[in-house]
Amino acid sequence: MALWDGFEFVYTPKHGSWLDVAEIELNVLIKQCLDRRIDTIATVKSEVDAWQNERNNMDATINWQFTTADASVK
Repeated sequence: MALWDGFEFVYTPKHGSWLDVAEIELNVLIKQCLDRRIDTIATVKSEVDAWQNERNNMDATINWQFTTADASVK
């Protein structure tokens, strides 16, 4: 039973892991919002907040470019 106690079960979304989703969203943020020099951290925070609100309101989803069958092809 000690071996079983060593396992940690973590929810993973059906299509991709949370880390993949976070990385994709971070890249979108950088390309759409942080693609220029910003002088103050307050400006960065306000820009990111505005971007986040807009992104959440449009219910953006990730378009995975391959299927499970495609992923298993070497």
